[in-house]
Amino acid sequence: MNKTLNTPKRVFIFALPLLVIATMVLITQSSFFLSAPYKLSLGITIDLLLTTPLIYFLLIRKSRIPKLTIVPILIIGVIICTYIIPSENQFYLSLFKTWILPVIELIVLSFVIYKVVKTVQLYKLNKSKSCFDFYTVLKSTCYEVLPKVVVIPMVTEIAVFYYGFLNWKKVKLKSNEFSYNKDSGTIGLLIALLFLIAIETVAFHLLLASWNITTACVLTGISIYSGIQIFGFLKSMLKRPIIIENDIIYFRYGIMNESTVNIENIESIELSIKDIVLTKTTRKLSFLGDLEGHNLVIKLKKENTMTGLYGIKRTYKVLALHIDDKHNFKERIDYAIQKR
Repeated sequence: MNKTLNTPKRVFIFALPLLVIATMVLITQSSFFLSAPYKLSLGITIDLLLTTPLIYFLLIRKSRIPKLTIVPILIIGVIICTYIIPSENQFYLSLFKTWILPVIELIVLSFVIYKVVKTVQLYKLNKSKSCFDFYTVLKSTCYEVLPKVVVIPMVTEIAVFYYGFLNWKKVKLKSNEFSYNKDSGTIGLLIALLFLIAIETVAFHLLLASWNITTACVLTGISIYSGIQIFGFLKSMLKRPIIIENDIIYFRYGIMNESTVNIENIESIELSIKDIVLTKTTRKLSFLGDLEGHNLVIKLKKENTMTGLYGIKRTYKVLALHIDDKHNFKERIDYAIQKR
């Protein structure tokens, strides 16, 4: 049975492996290490790569701490081994990096994908819950099995690849779903940006290759990666509509911004294309801010939170956004408010 840990126990769980790691570091700095560097290097490698993760696993096995948090402990051990053990004594460490570490990474990725697929299948059994899509399920699953610090970066990278290259099925909007990309200029702007990146990547690569091929390849790689990110962002806008369900509005702007608002928290909703001044309490759903126009302004009774890329959170009380079918959207909200 999983147990909820109090603060002292949590501190102990993380303090003990850190103590072992610190001890290994101190040993390498001592004169004792100089007397038998090869044998001690082997022992330290075993302790950091096997003993420490094992101790950590035994400490967390009956707790609610995700078992996959053992991976960061292992990676920390690999990094520390690399720096504290002399290069001539890193034979076993090199073997571990070459043969075992990639296998561990593959197992972790496979496990996350397996959990996501199983969770998606579970949500599909309840078709009324249309607010649950791949991105939502991916986040909830990763929070269950991964350390919180790595969840958002990993979720973002997986989602970019999924929406950009795996999800090509056309979305058929239900009566409670609303698109926001048909009449806005964001799609066109992102497509133009992709073309610019493609042209500049080729031009700069040819220019820099004559000077330094390594620099040219690095910058080309960065440009290609940026293009993949933008393409994934663009595609996610087509796949993640805004949804009204059970008196809750699921605001989405692809995977770039999202927010959940209870209709009872809405003070007013009005059709408006007037310019607004963006402040700490007045924001746009679009990640482009002032670069994209809006046709609706929603004012809330209480402050709410919007989550952006890489988990960045911002509060707001006034939200400006663009919705293609703005009249139908406003009528639904007005009707839901009047019912209360």
